[in-house]
Amino acid sequence: MPIQRKINNSASFMNSALEAGEGILRLTPTWVPRSFLMPGKRIKLHPGDYYAMGAHRGGIDERWFGSTTEAANDNREPDEGLSYVLFEGQQFTLRDAVGTHGGKVIGDRLWNKYKKWPVYSKFFDNMGPIPHHMHQSQEQAAKVGQEGKPESYYFPPQLNAIGNNFPHTYFGLEPGTTKEQVRDSLARWNEGDNGILDLSKAYRLKPGTGWLVPPCVLHAPGSLVTYEPQWGSDVFGMYQSMVEGRYVPWELLVKDVPKEHSKDLDYLVEQLDWEGNVNPSFKDAHYLEPIPVADTAKEGYVDRWIVYGRIKKEQLFTAKELTVNPGAMCTIKDSGAYGLITVQGAGKANKLTLSSPSMIRYGELTEDEIFVSESAAAAGVTFQNTGVEPLVMLRYFGPEAQPNAPEVGAHKKK
Repeated sequence: MPIQRKINNSASFMNSALEAGEGILRLTPTWVPRSFLMPGKRIKLHPGDYYAMGAHRGGIDERWFGSTTEAANDNREPDEGLSYVLFEGQQFTLRDAVGTHGGKVIGDRLWNKYKKWPVYSKFFDNMGPIPHHMHQSQEQAAKVGQEGKPESYYFPPQLNAIGNNFPHTYFGLEPGTTKEQVRDSLARWNEGDNGILDLSKAYRLKPGTGWLVPPCVLHAPGSLVTYEPQWGSDVFGMYQSMVEGRYVPWELLVKDVPKEHSKDLDYLVEQLDWEGNVNPSFKDAHYLEPIPVADTAKEGYVDRWIVYGRIKKEQLFTAKELTVNPGAMCTIKDSGAYGLITVQGAGKANKLTLSSPSMIRYGELTEDEIFVSESAAAAGVTFQNTGVEPLVMLRYFGPEAQPNAPEVGAHKKK
């Protein structure tokens, strides 16, 4: 069922929200179902609400943050995937705020180049693994009027007390795999399990670590709750015909492929970045561990890089994890706008309350998520822990926002 909202998207009202929050906007929870997956039930949604959108829509297994991107779901609500801003009991979408006030929200650099907030993040939470799949490149997605989708993973310890059914992720293809082997697996789609995982390797997932995943690289995400900063797109192609005994429709393989190639096995194989998939040093090229931004533990807080690195020499997104100890306070300056979600504790961001809830009803409002404009980030946000446990927040940034971010592999030099 759609969430009932009192909408006010006038430019003056949006501006009042920005000014009242000193450049910080309060966001409401954005829930997204997937009809072909089983919810892992660890993202704090009430147990009775995982099918609140209807059993025909599938269970809710994702929560999106700072999103101006629509979910590419069948039978979806018109605003599915879009984040809403809450101010004085009324709401408007973050997308409308960015479209109306542009650089005042995301900064002139991003607005002038993209005319939108080009990234988003999510919690991804499933009972088991999902099919081996890829996300198209910018060039491939453009053929169907979409954008490509590089993405990244971080596994928050606060949400991963239990690993569920399969806390391992298959990445890429084993070195030596041939294109003909992949083509043959696609040709066996309707014979049951097409065996694509026989050509890949699984890596055990560890809470508190992450991965950087370029477009056109196969991956079958495992069952840890995942924080996923990524490009603002929902394109994908499933290359596995069955997962945990459940059939994956061919349509999910070709949903973002030009119609004339929907049965073209050679085209589907050529979509893959072959060198990237069979890289014998795959883990070295993509695995991430947190890196402290500075030595600040004695001051009662630690800010850590959790997503970093470049894809084809471009920094498309980054993310940090800020932990503030009870009674401590810090002012953090960043060079770009960001979306923030609180995963533990209670406190404040400037004058806005932050509180990580233990359980959320579908449609209920929370105080755990905000969006910080570029100007507010540059001026510095003061975070204060007002509780008795650590205040822990995850925040993600847009393209080229963090020129001093480390490169993949830098954690080995700590």
